[in-house]
Amino acid sequence: MVLKEATILVIDDDVDVLTALRLLFKPLVKEVVIEKNPSNIGAQINKKSFDIIILDMNFNGLVNTGNEGIFWLNEIKKSKPKTDVVLITAYADIDLAIRALKEGASDFLVKPWKNEKIIHTISSLLKARKSNASDNKSSQVGTSAIIGESEAIKDVFLKLKKVAPTDANVLILGENGTGKDLIAKALHDNSNRRDQPFVKVDVGALTSSLFESELFGYKKGAFTDAKEDRVGRFEAANGGTLFLDEIGNITLGQQVRLLTVLQNRLVTPLGSNEAISIDIRLICATNIEPKVLADEQKFRKDLIYRINTVDIVMPPLRDRGTDITLLAKHFISVYADKYNKSQFSLDSGFISKLKNHDFPGNVRELQYVLERAVIMADSTSLKPEDLVFSSIERQTSKTSNTTMNLDSLEKNAILTVLEKNKGNVSKSAKELGITRAALYRRLDKYEL
Repeated sequence: MVLKEATILVIDDDVDVLTALRLLFKPLVKEVVIEKNPSNIGAQINKKSFDIIILDMNFNGLVNTGNEGIFWLNEIKKSKPKTDVVLITAYADIDLAIRALKEGASDFLVKPWKNEKIIHTISSLLKARKSNASDNKSSQVGTSAIIGESEAIKDVFLKLKKVAPTDANVLILGENGTGKDLIAKALHDNSNRRDQPFVKVDVGALTSSLFESELFGYKKGAFTDAKEDRVGRFEAANGGTLFLDEIGNITLGQQVRLLTVLQNRLVTPLGSNEAISIDIRLICATNIEPKVLADEQKFRKDLIYRINTVDIVMPPLRDRGTDITLLAKHFISVYADKYNKSQFSLDSGFISKLKNHDFPGNVRELQYVLERAVIMADSTSLKPEDLVFSSIERQTSKTSNTTMNLDSLEKNAILTVLEKNKGNVSKSAKELGITRAALYRRLDKYEL
């Protein structure tokens, strides 16, 4: 929620206050409604949904409680508990306003006010509402920004909820850019080790000479450049979680060393004869397909069993249907704020073009494409021509994403024909050799 999309109700028995706030907010918000009589609050909030209600603390004796603002605040909260209420108060009412915060008010403003202060207060509350809305569509087991509501991502959330509180080792599988690192962090943040270290290592990028020194540490003088003792990543993660990314890229020799440590729960730093006991939860991730990991000439089966108590498969973005729209709106809002631009509206053709792209680079590609679109856009409405997809990713898609899965083949065929016919369902159904009703069923099935 941004300021220009907001609907605000102002309640005050002072006509000058109502006029001033109406003039202030009219050019900034979607709609501002003013109300002089607090007895009409019920009718107003039942007739229309308001994002913010600005409420005066004192009225002319309509409710003889001595603290009318709290009375009307409670009335609003009974009917609309999630609506943000901001109180307007005089200096003498500060103690009462603080009490009102405990009763459920979101904030209070002091008369006479500064316009910049009011705008900042309302904007902050709207941003908080937007953040909470995103959380409701995100993983219900953590604060990591795993946004989605598709069936594919719901399966991931379900596994996260069950696995996170345990100490089970987890192997996260999925293509590059699907968000495997977010899953790893969510597992840690929702475990009993959440207050302990979370240490990530890209083991696929470590050379043979660095593998042991980085993971197991070393003592001063262990080798030429070892000028002081260094704690390895296993020891640094002690009591917490160790995340080994790109585990599928390590050599057989490195696999043996890793297996020994995991079996014995002991690490011996280079240059030392003293083993150090470790207590870690291990999470690993790889973009390598399971059938490749099952090849013992490339990966030890006993290590697979050790790291894979539970596996979580991150779905590719092309299989996540409506999540593309959710993610797009999220990233566009983030980059609009980052580059100090107005929030954007999305042309229907813009969304259609996004959905028709197969995103071989997954969420990471979507993120970069939308950042470019926000930077280069000439207006506040994003149109299809604002989307420029990487030719490198398209080439990668042709060479590496070939699939013989029937559902994927059917979905890709539908997307191709729809794009060719510019979204015309009748023409597309005819070209595909099915009825319009059958095409609509498939569009619903694949969340297109």
